[in-house]
Amino acid sequence: MPEPLTLMVVHAHPDDEAFGSAGTLARYSAEGVKTCLVAATRGEVGEIHDPDLEEAEARPRLGQIREEELRRAAEILGVTHLDFLGYEDSGMAGTPENTNPRCFHQSSLDEATGRLVALMRRYHPQVVVTYGEDGGYNHPDHVRTHLVTSAAFQDAGNPLRFPAAGAAWQPSKLYATRFSRRAMTELWQALRARGQKWPWAEEGQDEPPDWGSPDEQLRTAIDVRAYVPSTRRALRQHRTQFDPDGPWMLLEDDLAAIGFGTEYFELTRSLIDAPQREDDLFTGLRENG
Repeated sequence: MPEPLTLMVVHAHPDDEAFGSAGTLARYSAEGVKTCLVAATRGEVGEIHDPDLEEAEARPRLGQIREEELRRAAEILGVTHLDFLGYEDSGMAGTPENTNPRCFHQSSLDEATGRLVALMRRYHPQVVVTYGEDGGYNHPDHVRTHLVTSAAFQDAGNPLRFPAAGAAWQPSKLYATRFSRRAMTELWQALRARGQKWPWAEEGQDEPPDWGSPDEQLRTAIDVRAYVPSTRRALRQHRTQFDPDGPWMLLEDDLAAIGFGTEYFELTRSLIDAPQREDDLFTGLRENG
């Protein structure tokens, strides 16, 4: 029997899946692909925007709260398997949390790689998705996630590496999430047309955001417009991280589809031949080619 098509997406914290991969998870889950979502941490030092929570009471158990938020979001997206690597949130660069010996930023690269290798060997993903080298915006946990996932992709198929982690399994394709500069500009223009501002615009700023990559660098594009309502519902589960009355939570689905109706990826490693342009992460891996 051939192995079932399996996608593994690796993120740093709960809610990271909401941007850049939620629609892809929802689409492939709906198509019957086994989808595995891995979070390196439970986001213990994140913000608390949920008006129903008291900071002093919720802060000590924020990791548990955010895990529950992620489980609800993953259920909406149809994720088949949800796992945590078990590290603590490192916080933003330069903060005291970076020095916590239990945080992901301070983890042993070899140990963390072994934990992810064990999951790859358990679930047998042909396709793995994570961040690029800068982690998207140089967050220590995002950069660490890139390093660990890249190492695990290389080691999972080597029986001499981590022999206690299960029988060797080699994924075929490794992708990094990307955003389209053109799509972000179109969203900015649509917001302006409705009298709304870009949510992260600085005071007095009124120009397109300098986000994302030019189209010529985006070789893999996944159409997820049909799943935008699901991804929006999943995003709303992360109440600790997003003000329920904030611009991202209140963004209309049709506007969200402009900026996030297509999800983009960079193929960073492939052990099979792949075309220059793809509209399917499993190109070259399906039985019909």
